[in-house]
Formats: sequence, structure tokens, C-alpha cells
Amino acid sequence: MKAIGNIHLIWRPGKGSRRISVGTIKKSATEGIRFQYNQEGVAEAKKQGFVHYEGFPDTDKIYTENVIEIFGQRIIRTDRPDLKNFYDFWEIDKKKKENKYYMLAFTQGLLPTDSFEFLADFNPIDDLSFVTEITNLSEAQISSDKVSIGDVLRYELEPNNIYDNKAVKVFKSELYLGHIKLIHCKVFHKTQKQFKLVVQGIEKNGVLKRVFVKATLE
Repeated sequence: MKAIGNIHLIWRPGKGSRRISVGTIKKSATEGIRFQYNQEGVAEAKKQGFVHYEGFPDTDKIYTENVIEIFGQRIIRTDRPDLKNFYDFWEIDKKKKENKYYMLAFTQGLLPTDSFEFLADFNPIDDLSFVTEITNLSEAQISSDKVSIGDVLRYELEPNNIYDNKAVKVFKSELYLGHIKLIHCKVFHKTQKQFKLVVQGIEKNGVLKRVFVKATLE
């Protein structure tokens, strides 16, 4: 079993809005890498202004050519001066840095210019470690002094969440912070083992804006 299953193309109309899976990237030894839109997610997203991802205009088509080349444009350029910090933050295995599917899965393809991200449906292999993010912080308005880099957090599985039946709630001691990101939360439900959650990065402005956590299967 490989660590990375399918990668979901996620969209939302803006910060604070709920994430929607609008497409799936699949990789197989026989068919290569292909992409298709998730019709239910697309229908929901279109009500909020979604059109399509640039390079994949037909939401009814299964794309089999240049899929990872197009999505791979979101991966950080190797000539950037902060490359080492980038690799360290996202816990990148340097031996796999040329593997675009791996890089997209582990760095989420985040850009400041749009509302797309790429969330992998991970499998609970030994020593799995990845960086994810806590959601719902814009609603919570938690004071920025409550959480620091290096803090160990705890979590609770929430199998009957109204939006996601594989949800995971995250806490600092007894303080509820939010949930693990859509799709990333699934791997927590796939194993009897425990993940260790450690705060990897914080964006704040009086209140917590974003909290990134490293999840490591123990």
C-alpha cells in the first residue's frame, strides 16, 4: 500500500467558506495519471461561482494527457532562495522532490492568487507523516497567544459530522481549535493507531488566522 491515494482538487469561494471537492486526480500503473471532475461537487460549487480549473474546461471529460504537467505548475520553483525552508516546512523527502504527484500531495499546491488546493487521501502506512491545517479558525476567533509552534495537540474522531462523516476535531488541552482539513481527515479513521499532532506553523494577527500541524503516525 502506498502512502498517497487519490488527490482531490478542492475549491472554495473564499477564506472562511467550506471546502468542496470538485475533482479527483488518480494515478495507476496501467492508466497513468488522469483527472476528472466530481459532478456532485461541481454542481454545488457552481452555485457559488465555480466555473472550471484552467486547462481543464470540460467538466464532463476524463483527462488523460498532461494532467500532472498542468497541475504541477503550482509546485514551487527549484530556483527560489527559500527552497530549503519550504522543503523543511512540508516535511519533503528530498529523494522525491522531482515527483510531481508526490509534491502536489504533500505541499497541497497552495497559491495566494486563487482558492484551489490539492488534498491527498493518505493511507496509514508505517511512519506516515504529513502537514495539514486546522479549519474553522475564522469563525472561532481564538487569541493568538493560545497556540505556539511546537505545541502538541490532541484530536477526537467525529464520525457523524453534518458535513463530513470522517471528521476529526482538534484541541489544545481542552480548547477546541477546529477540524482537520477535508480529505486529510480520512486517514485518521483508517487506522487503530494514533497520530501525533504538532503545530508546524502559525499565521496570526491578534487572533489565529491559520494553524498548520504535522501529523505523524506513531
